[in-house]
Amino acid sequence: MKTVFFLVFILIACIMTMTIALSCKKADVAKETDNVRGRVSPPEWSHAANLYEVNIRQYTPEGTFEAFRNHLPRLKKMGVDILWLMPIHPISVPERKGTLGSYYAVSDFRAVNPLFGNHDDFKRLVDSIHAMGMHIIIDWVPHHTGWDHPWIKSHPEFYNKNEKGEIRDPINEETGEPWGWTDVAELNLENPEMRRQVIDDMIYWIEDYNIDGFRVDHAHGVPADYWDEVSNTLSALKKPLFILAEGEETYLRNDSSFVATYAWKIHHKMNDIANGKDNVNALDTLLAAEREVYTYGYHIYFTSNHDENSWAGTEFERMGDGHKAFAALCATLDGMPLMYSGQEEPLKKRLAFFEKDTIPFKDYAYEDFYTTLNELKKKNQALWNGEHGGLSRRINESNEVYAFIREKNGDKFIGVFNLSGKPQKTTLQVSITEMNIVFTDDQLTLDTGQNINLGPWEFFLFSSK
Repeated sequence: MKTVFFLVFILIACIMTMTIALSCKKADVAKETDNVRGRVSPPEWSHAANLYEVNIRQYTPEGTFEAFRNHLPRLKKMGVDILWLMPIHPISVPERKGTLGSYYAVSDFRAVNPLFGNHDDFKRLVDSIHAMGMHIIIDWVPHHTGWDHPWIKSHPEFYNKNEKGEIRDPINEETGEPWGWTDVAELNLENPEMRRQVIDDMIYWIEDYNIDGFRVDHAHGVPADYWDEVSNTLSALKKPLFILAEGEETYLRNDSSFVATYAWKIHHKMNDIANGKDNVNALDTLLAAEREVYTYGYHIYFTSNHDENSWAGTEFERMGDGHKAFAALCATLDGMPLMYSGQEEPLKKRLAFFEKDTIPFKDYAYEDFYTTLNELKKKNQALWNGEHGGLSRRINESNEVYAFIREKNGDKFIGVFNLSGKPQKTTLQVSITEMNIVFTDDQLTLDTGQNINLGPWEFFLFSSK
């Protein structure tokens, strides 16, 4: 009898132990999940923000931090919120492409390009940006270095090697063939010591210069667990950071390693529509699909950036007369809009990537256009970024006209875009009651079912504020 009682007691104890252990495990899992979900959160100052990419080399004839600093009051007046500086680091000399080389062939992660200025110049630029209520992120290159980076000699184990044991340039893992980036050496991203050093270098710029985050180059080419390590470490600094990934793989955002990702597919779809290769229904389908797979953070929408401008062509080449319509669309969809250096001029030439090629600022003819869009986003919460704004919903049927509504906390926005080179008319499935017509001082009231006529590439933006 005693034996039976003892066995029963043991059995109950085991069950209780297992239950407690399981509960603890579930709690730990929940805690880990919460941690993952909260590692990198969009800073409050990013909720209604826009992003402006700065090419220091080409921005002014001097191509320096100090010369660019003189443009800050103008950019502040234009409503710019976050300044993204292309790589500020020294550029490697061996295997350099062109005269000045690629910004992304970094020879020292803790130094600044002497052609741009010195550390004091950069610190003064950061302080000036913050004094004006703007924020700054810098480009970060975790995938490779230039060929004269100190690690080449001091830590060859930090790099991937070919069959001969020689440090090699990056290869496309899908094809096994080189990318053609012969001016850089590919890092061994599985090396834990190298990872720690890169993270320490990132922390250096945050703590010593008070930057507000990073745009990470080729983020999709770096292992996901690496980003776990980065984001967990940076989050421990207790400073709100804006971390943007060059890439659009869902894990980059859904795992909360990044606040934002590129919207490459949508950008390319816009180019296709501009060239008559597709229509707005395909765009709507893609937007809906994207919303289903991304659970966190922001899309970055753009008509140009440094890659597009130099290699694919200006927005005038790719989008023709529709370039303004697509810029306005990027500014009003449920993500964060990006402007590239000089688009406010506008920039109608491709900037040489490896040479000095100054942006011909003169008239700033598009400055008012972008100022209006930036101000609109700030004052109308329906247009805020991601989940902080209203979810866009299509409100018409057409192959050529894209109309949508966004609503949030009593604010409302309606956009109607003729994304074709021919006159169009469309019928909206919602009414418009005394809404302001953006870019004019007029108001409009329109009953459901009434037609709106639009000229080629014409668009209307209606705002409750």
